Amino acid sequence: METRSIMIVGVGGQGTLLASRILGSVFLAQGYDVKVSEVHGMSQRGGSVVTYVKYGDKVYSPVVEKGEADVIISFEQLESARWLPYLKKGGKLVTSDQMLDPMPVITGMAVYPENIIGKIKDMGVEVTSVDALDLAEQAGTAKAANVVLMGVVSKKLPFEESVWQEALEQCVPAKFLELNKKAFELGREEV
Repeated sequence: METRSIMIVGVGGQGTLLASRILGSVFLAQGYDVKVSEVHGMSQRGGSVVTYVKYGDKVYSPVVEKGEADVIISFEQLESARWLPYLKKGGKLVTSDQMLDPMPVITGMAVYPENIIGKIKDMGVEVTSVDALDLAEQAGTAKAANVVLMGVVSKKLPFEESVWQEALEQCVPAKFLELNKKAFELGREEV
């Protein structure tokens, strides 16, 4: 199998690392070689962060170059736009419709762009947009928005739900497992 590339993008503190661990566990369980990158960005200060996940028969580097990502999973609309050049032609964008003001917007130096998701769709990109924050709150905590998005992604990739459930059990601390399983299921139901 040729190498496939996934980028997980968001803002520091949104749970991109857990999402990448869940994906990595799913791919390993399917027998793929998997490489997961460290987070790049200002994660400590609420800045833009990106994690790369590559899987296939043999993966040599986790880094995803522009135009290489088969899937971009975005935890925030502006991050969808920021990392869109990395999506390959025919690639898929799965995004939360959440909007978090970056520092230039907070300080009044810029305005948050309008209709980001609509503009991306107008470019011909296949976009799946969900209110991951609302679904996570329905599950019990806003912090589970990352797992809601994993539920959405699970419907886009050709792996059995049981493999995803096992990955959740491996990656999520036991005391938060049931809540995250609910968040995952709400994400799956949304697609």
